[in-house]
Amino acid sequence: MASSITIDKVDAAYGAVRVLEEVTVEVKTGQTVVLLGTNGNGKSTLMKCIMGIVRPSSGRIMAAIDGVQHDLTSLTTEQIVDLGIALVPEGRRLFPMLTVEENLALGAFRPTARAQIKQNFEACYETFPRLAERRRQLAGSMSGGEQQMLALGRALMLAPKILLVDEPSVGLAPILVSRTIDKIKELKERLNLTVLMAEQNFNQAIRIADCGYVIVHGKIAFHGASAEELNNNDLIRKFYLGL
Repeated sequence: MASSITIDKVDAAYGAVRVLEEVTVEVKTGQTVVLLGTNGNGKSTLMKCIMGIVRPSSGRIMAAIDGVQHDLTSLTTEQIVDLGIALVPEGRRLFPMLTVEENLALGAFRPTARAQIKQNFEACYETFPRLAERRRQLAGSMSGGEQQMLALGRALMLAPKILLVDEPSVGLAPILVSRTIDKIKELKERLNLTVLMAEQNFNQAIRIADCGYVIVHGKIAFHGASAEELNNNDLIRKFYLGL
């Protein structure tokens, strides 16, 4: 069934500081859309707007879940999660003094996920065998790469329709960044997810992107309708590739 997000002319601010200005982004069913931008340009704020953590000052954010339209700007974060929209936040935001298994269980928040928690655990451990090996280990004692696996696994426990991933490469060695991006692609294809990923590592993001947007100072500066268009854009070549 169709699961998509349409962001239409969204403005957002923190007090008097304007962060997003007329941001328009479309994430169609089954796509992986990348939101490219360096730190401080509004990527995380847009993710928080989708999740209801930050309220836009104007504009609309619509999500189609199984063909039914929902205005996310009128819903609480709990209600948005209950629709099947999962966020893997920047910095992972795990509970360091809880075990791997306890962190995963917290991901199974919505009733649909709780009803199939056994199957979700099995799917999560099949996808991330390392988590199965370390299910009793405290999350805070794991490596950065393992913690990123755990953050993705926690989102998987929600049985999501739409997956938001915010800066998955932060704090990871290059080889782990590549593996993490590959795993996001695998999850998307295996679970038929719709994915919006905010990332500043252009070379990694472009490997799995169907299309993407470049955000500069809170405004969409470029929309590439394909990975090829993104790769050939002068703005990207200047700011991301140094060409």
